[in-house]
Amino acid sequence: MNSRFSSTAAPVRLFRNPKSGHCHRVELMLALLDIPYETVDLDMANGAHKAAEFLKISPFGQVPAIEDNGVFLSDSNAILVYLTHRYDAECRFMPSDALAAAEVQRWLSVAAGEIASGPCAARLVTVFGAPFDHEQTIARAHALFSVMELHLEQQQYLAGDHITLADIAGYSYIAHAPEGGVSLSPYPNIRAWLARVEALPDFVGMAPSPILA
Repeated sequence: MNSRFSSTAAPVRLFRNPKSGHCHRVELMLALLDIPYETVDLDMANGAHKAAEFLKISPFGQVPAIEDNGVFLSDSNAILVYLTHRYDAECRFMPSDALAAAEVQRWLSVAAGEIASGPCAARLVTVFGAPFDHEQTIARAHALFSVMELHLEQQQYLAGDHITLADIAGYSYIAHAPEGGVSLSPYPNIRAWLARVEALPDFVGMAPSPILA
């Protein structure tokens, strides 16, 4: 158990959809930091994420959201930052150095931008039936992966040579990109990076969906 988590504290509650990459990145962070947690799966198909009680926790009606002993927070990247500042005493995942922290923030922006509009959106089409232009989302994913492939030729992880929030925020939708029709075959450096993340102690995976042929 993480030394900063009181033995009398309740587990963190993670409100989620088990097939959401945004939710998985938070669960992965909780697991890697060895923070006790429990998951609460919302029946989003029937509007549980828009219920008045949940909107008090997540005003935009989005998952993930967490309850941490009286603290309520939504938005996956915001939750990642909170968890590291609250529980990562050794600053393993969010460096204190100004430039190193900026590199991590840059990839958090990529997670909210290019990843969200590329591999995430492509998977939303095939897994959830989102009304996006599928070919366009696939093209965006490959444009992103081309940049990442060259980037990962020079270093082991996205923001340097050790794992940070950058990798946690990026992993889920890239690992599951084939479910959205985006092949990872042309990207050996990306696949090697994914394997390094998956080899971490306490790694937890996301529920798989069928891969688009």
